[in-house]
Amino acid sequence: MTLTQLLADYGYLAVFAGSLLEGESMLVLAGFAGHQGYLSFPLVVLIALCGGVLGDQFFFFLGRRYGEQLIRRFPRWQPGAQRVNRMLLQHQVSVIVGVRFMYGLRIVGPLAIGMSEVPAWRFILFNVIGAALWAPLIAGAGYLFGQTLQWLFADIKRYEEAALLLIIATALLFGLLRHRRRSP
Repeated sequence: MTLTQLLADYGYLAVFAGSLLEGESMLVLAGFAGHQGYLSFPLVVLIALCGGVLGDQFFFFLGRRYGEQLIRRFPRWQPGAQRVNRMLLQHQVSVIVGVRFMYGLRIVGPLAIGMSEVPAWRFILFNVIGAALWAPLIAGAGYLFGQTLQWLFADIKRYEEAALLLIIATALLFGLLRHRRRSP
């Protein structure tokens, strides 16, 4: 089975799973696959939007119920939670909308907001708006990457496996670097 066949078979599931957590790399890859015709770009955006909203809602309510315990259990989340709390005091709406765009705060952000006094209805409303911006922008970056490759290489089908591998390798490298940076 080829990489492109795997992507076509399990791509939507991977987009949803990745969007529940920090799924930017998966979403860029899915946007590229949408450009290549392996996945439907509108469906990728819709699935990412749903996964992004559900994931952030989960962490918001987890923070509301168990936030203090989780911060004690995972002390490396403390600085991110404090940062989100400071920003919430001045820019509540923009923090709720934009937390999914902030590096390293995709999980801790909604958790910290859940620990705050932000009403659940307010978080839900602005979380949906944030996801509605995030999903097409990030998937669009992958789509644009595919468009650029097509413009650069007239016969892109010959290079698509290499491009997919390059995107996956880059995503894995960034994930590994992020993990090493977080580890003591």
